[in-house]
Amino acid sequence: MSPGGRLRVGHLLNRTLAVWRVTTVPDGAGGQATSWTQAGTVAAKVDQPSARERMLAQQAGSEHTHNVYLLPTADVRRGDELRDGAERYRVLAVISPSTPIYRRADVHLIQTEGTPPP
Repeated sequence: MSPGGRLRVGHLLNRTLAVWRVTTVPDGAGGQATSWTQAGTVAAKVDQPSARERMLAQQAGSEHTHNVYLLPTADVRRGDELRDGAERYRVLAVISPSTPIYRRADVHLIQTEGTPPP
């Protein structure tokens, strides 16, 4: 246990993922264009969701394929993409427990056609 009796998850986060976010920039003709910009990196642990979590996501019409665990201060938002080389995950939701010891992002693995799953 850490000071204050709170558990920490930092030692479990075994990957570094790049956080990509859609940004809007002027297009030079009075309009706007959107593009993906790297917003930073985060320490993470990528896991498969439980069968129950997958079933609930399917019932809600979601394509939740993985859970990504993060530090409680990680700047990850719904709509972001988390990337590690060829692996790309679209963030569907970000959940924080009532005691801020971690954050969890429910994500969907984006696969390019013909690419085998990791």
